[in-house]
Amino acid sequence: MTKGIRWRIFVLQIGLIGILGFVSGFAFWASNFATGQVHDQLSQQQIVFPTTDSAGFKALPAADQTAMAQYAGQTMTTGPQAQVYANNFIGVHLKEIAGGKTYAQFPATGLTPAQTAQKASLFQGETLRGLLLNAYGWSQVGTYAFYAAIGLAVAAFAVLLAFIFEVVAWRVQATKRQVVAPVPARAATPHTA
Repeated sequence: MTKGIRWRIFVLQIGLIGILGFVSGFAFWASNFATGQVHDQLSQQQIVFPTTDSAGFKALPAADQTAMAQYAGQTMTTGPQAQVYANNFIGVHLKEIAGGKTYAQFPATGLTPAQTAQKASLFQGETLRGLLLNAYGWSQVGTYAFYAAIGLAVAAFAVLLAFIFEVVAWRVQATKRQVVAPVPARAATPHTA
């Protein structure tokens, strides 16, 4: 390998280490930011899961009770909690309003007072459910950013090890060339008889 090619490889490896290290650091920061925002926003809402002995919990279908039981009595602070609450609590209750209709299925005008109340309840419930599922989505983004950051950090470390190996191999070759350098031939001395 020529000296010029070796230096190009060194420069590329140093550049890769820098790029992978920077992107890994950014991904760690993004993961922390997304996870922190979800936690802070959900904590401020002070949503508490019903306990397993409450009437609201017992009124849920068995599958929804199973999903909700793992968080019973806890204050919502994570994306997975938000998903369970949105789908297995709010979602169940929304289906009970207006025979399973959604907010969008109500006409804009000509509603009775009871239908107007149902439409308002559906709007509030669907909005809260959507916001909680949005929090869950961002928590997933934070989780995936964390895994990406780990992968990028491992890649940066692998390139660093390859760089160190190349430098050591280069130095060993340079040392061998100096040791094995040809010894200049001695001039032959004439024999005298």
